[in-house]
Amino acid sequence: MLTIKDIHALEVMDSRGNPTIQASVVLSDNTKASAIVPSGASTGKREALELRDNDKTRFLGKGVLRACENVNSVIKHHLIGLEATNQAFVDERLRALDGTPNYANLGANAVLGVSMALARASAKALNLPLYRYLGGANALTLPVPMLNIINGGTHANNSIDFQEYMIMPLGFESFKEALRASAEVYHTLKKLLDEKNQLTSVGDEGGFAPNFNNNVEPLEAISQAIEKAGYKLGEEIALALDVASSELVDEHFNYHLKGENKILDSHELVAYYKELVAKYPIVSIEDGLSEDDWEGWAFLSKELGRQIQLVGDDLFVTNASILQKGIEKNVANAILIKPNQIGTISETLETIRLAKHHAYQCVMSHRSGESEDSFIADFAVALNTGEIKTGSTARSERIAKYNRLLEIEHELKGGIYIGKELFKHG
Repeated sequence: MLTIKDIHALEVMDSRGNPTIQASVVLSDNTKASAIVPSGASTGKREALELRDNDKTRFLGKGVLRACENVNSVIKHHLIGLEATNQAFVDERLRALDGTPNYANLGANAVLGVSMALARASAKALNLPLYRYLGGANALTLPVPMLNIINGGTHANNSIDFQEYMIMPLGFESFKEALRASAEVYHTLKKLLDEKNQLTSVGDEGGFAPNFNNNVEPLEAISQAIEKAGYKLGEEIALALDVASSELVDEHFNYHLKGENKILDSHELVAYYKELVAKYPIVSIEDGLSEDDWEGWAFLSKELGRQIQLVGDDLFVTNASILQKGIEKNVANAILIKPNQIGTISETLETIRLAKHHAYQCVMSHRSGESEDSFIADFAVALNTGEIKTGSTARSERIAKYNRLLEIEHELKGGIYIGKELFKHG
């Protein structure tokens, strides 16, 4: 029986230059594996707690030495000797050790790092790729990427209110071809922005961060780039938005679109979305309303839920109990999956199973503060999520996930690229 022999954590850096945790697990056969935990910029207030030091003399208070110490002491002490391949049992032990609903004691960053590293070490010891270890023989589906090619909101220092403008390459036979087309659109967009003397600096997730006059101009620019790159708008490459509207809302559920000098209530914002969806081939809107605006979400779901994908990120925070509330209220039809919002691999799996049981689409997702760790690429294939959000075709911490998916596609001798089938079953 493979058991846990050693666990340790190290403070390393994420893609924004902030500290994060690298956790390592050593098994009884001396197999070792590590994992680096990501962190978000726009975070849901019901997310599991990321433990920071708050010591202003180090990293402006963002150090993670306390979380590392929790791994190196309490977690290590209680997990050594446990069966390594019983992920659910180990994850439950981590939850019990913390004793709070949101990992306020040990830190979700400490717990997730260990949970990820354990899964990776166990897969390695069994000589299995991570996607096969986590997903079994049915792990065959390569996800459609949602590539964030124009950044706004909290991900960029510009006048765009919406956080992400994405492309979805649906009309292709393979992940490889879909990614190639996306890269070509990205480079074509850069040329178009250059021609208009727009900024081509990039945001946290590798998308461009130009200054447009309103929130519609990016849709026009991306549509033009898709067609100029030689692809059919809507048919081969569709559009998607992450509004991150919890960053725009006030206490009265009015939404402040500063880029357009407008203040809209929930119903007016939904009407605005309907206009956009009628004019552009938008197939998905994430966090279209605030995480607390359940009444507005119900209206949005009624108005657009049969037409497009409505993704809850801040709304659900990868939490099965909150998702259950959404299911009961007929809110949204898809959920963003971010393991660090909930704490462990097993809890993430629980949420995905609940979503699939109720025909909610699952979108595996990175965070804006990422690293070279490509765990979520394997995780997306393992669970056949069908979609993955991991930035643009720029910045190495984003490319790491795409390159891993290319490797997996090669190992699977093509696998299944879900493409246009994605929304036929959603």
